[in-house]
Amino acid sequence: MIDAARLDATFHALSDPTRRAILARLAAEGDITVMDLAEPFEMSQPAISKHLKVLEEAGLVSRGRDAQRRPVHLEAQPLAEATGWLIEYRQYWAAQFGRLDDLLGELQRLEAASGKT
Repeated sequence: MIDAARLDATFHALSDPTRRAILARLAAEGDITVMDLAEPFEMSQPAISKHLKVLEEAGLVSRGRDAQRRPVHLEAQPLAEATGWLIEYRQYWAAQFGRLDDLLGELQRLEAASGKT
């Protein structure tokens, strides 16, 4: 079972486009320093650090130590948990659409049988 507080934190962190862009960049490039992460954004390093704090609190990133550097690392487990939660609803809606398809097919058969087309 998924921890509701952790799921809430994950979706809160994902609600901001800058934080999503940070995660996408980490996924594409691997570990990056805060200064390197701040480079493409039109915001200061402290502003990026605030976004990283939200991502850290959600468990989506961690910071390591590499001599003088503190690289930021993507932690994908919370994303996998959120995906699992969403898949449950996808399955629900797939079943609902399947039932709707069955109903529409039955209505078409009844219409064809009655001579209406």
